[in-house]
Amino acid sequence: MLHGDTRTGAFPSDVKATVQYGENLQALAVALNTVGAVSIKRTHEILSGVFNIPIATGTVSSMVKRCADSLSETVGKIKDKMIGSALGHFDETGTRVDKKPWWVHGASNCEYTYLDISPKRGTAGMEQCGVLPEFKGIAMHDCWASYWNYPDIQHAVCCAHLLRELTGIDENHPDQKWASAFIDLLLEMKKAKEKAVEKGKDSLSYYHYHKFDKKYDELIEQARKENPLTETTEKKRGRKKKGKILALAERLANYKASVCLFIHNFHVPFDNNQAERDLRMIKVKTKVSGCFRTEEGARDYLKIMSYVGTAHKQGYNAYEAIRNAISGHPDFIFE
Repeated sequence: MLHGDTRTGAFPSDVKATVQYGENLQALAVALNTVGAVSIKRTHEILSGVFNIPIATGTVSSMVKRCADSLSETVGKIKDKMIGSALGHFDETGTRVDKKPWWVHGASNCEYTYLDISPKRGTAGMEQCGVLPEFKGIAMHDCWASYWNYPDIQHAVCCAHLLRELTGIDENHPDQKWASAFIDLLLEMKKAKEKAVEKGKDSLSYYHYHKFDKKYDELIEQARKENPLTETTEKKRGRKKKGKILALAERLANYKASVCLFIHNFHVPFDNNQAERDLRMIKVKTKVSGCFRTEEGARDYLKIMSYVGTAHKQGYNAYEAIRNAISGHPDFIFE
């Protein structure tokens, strides 16, 4: 080297700025803020304190945004997978966006998780989120009225929800003998199916089907006798008010096929716990953060959680999945 010579080096082609953080750090920041439900400010404090990196809150926000943007096509594919699935678990939970109530709608199964958000809980929200309008399989849900607006699909009612309602009646109205008996019937049906599955069977015996069918109808009639419609001397227009207890009994009568579907189709589970698990982090995020500041921020979060939830079901951890998304390979979850 001659005196006075100047040498220069070249940065790697993927370095575009004076200060640029590596993919590992970006993945950690995104994972903390989304899966970890850590606020942007706390994420900044943790990374600054642990790694002595003066990473700004705006930079963390940008990392989350870029990750979400890179997942748009992948999450669209997850949505399509759910639309085409034979069995889907559907549920919704409340959150807040810009201090206003919004609803996160979930569609999931044992392989995929799809989450979307709408200011509406009912049919309008379901239409906006777009899975149920095109879904052709079996829809497992909690019997919320809006789900029945889709008559062309087969419905399965979550029996765990029914058990909670029946238990509430049994505890608060001990005179309602039918409620405790109906609890026993649902649990007996569940046990019979579990025993059949253990023996490698895919259906119950005629004896069991006949026994459960007869008992179901008998308990509905018992509920009607224990809760007769009150006669009034005043002449009022419209239907007589049933009350919550009789309303539940009539719901069980009207949707008997959907309540009992789990013993007729062994692919249908007893409960809708899959959907509840896939929405649980929304509650955690809402409690920690209070609300999403913008609709865009909420949608970015749900894209990442849909992707991470799906990756987890494929056997990948959240950090690994996010690292692949940041490096430009989010579709590895379909391989």
